[in-house]
Amino acid sequence: MIELFTSNTPNGKKISIMLEEIGYQYKVTNIDISKGEQFKPEFKKISPFSKIPVIKDYENNITIFESGAILMYLGEKSNQLYDHDDKNIINQWLMAQMGLIGPMIGQHHQFHHFNPGKSEFGEQRYFKITKKLYEDLDERLSKVKYLAGEKYTIADIATWPWIARHEWHDIGLKKYKNLSRWYLDIAKRKAVIKGFDLMKTGETIPQI
Repeated sequence: MIELFTSNTPNGKKISIMLEEIGYQYKVTNIDISKGEQFKPEFKKISPFSKIPVIKDYENNITIFESGAILMYLGEKSNQLYDHDDKNIINQWLMAQMGLIGPMIGQHHQFHHFNPGKSEFGEQRYFKITKKLYEDLDERLSKVKYLAGEKYTIADIATWPWIARHEWHDIGLKKYKNLSRWYLDIAKRKAVIKGFDLMKTGETIPQI
């Protein structure tokens, strides 16, 4: 049994999608970040930076924080979506999501979606960066089916939930045919549909 401590965010959805893909039994414990529950001492014990998601693997009696580390752990544990022969390229695209795609698009959400009009500099900066990320991902996906090559991997699972908020970005996903193809291809997967509805509220995947 895996317990997933999370909230309904792209980083949280990465793990529910992964757990659905590998067919593991899990339960979700909601951490309401709008109420600051991530800062409670009992949560900080398992998440030093007070961030979601975290998993507890009761079989191995271990907790893992940081979504990229969790994906790697689950990939290795299940021997799925993280092929040994392809780990070098998978890790590169996973780290690109962790270090660039997620943080930069996350800032775009803050300035453009949640706090418009408060910082023209911030809005323009992160809009331009997000647009460039769309362009770079589209270029990559003009050459390969999935980010790490021809196989669907944890690199795609890490990146896809951030593009799933494309309506917030106002970039125009449909203008990027290769990125759109990849997005829609993954959106059709049964595990992705189920994992996207993380809180079981009937949430559906945004279309283009």
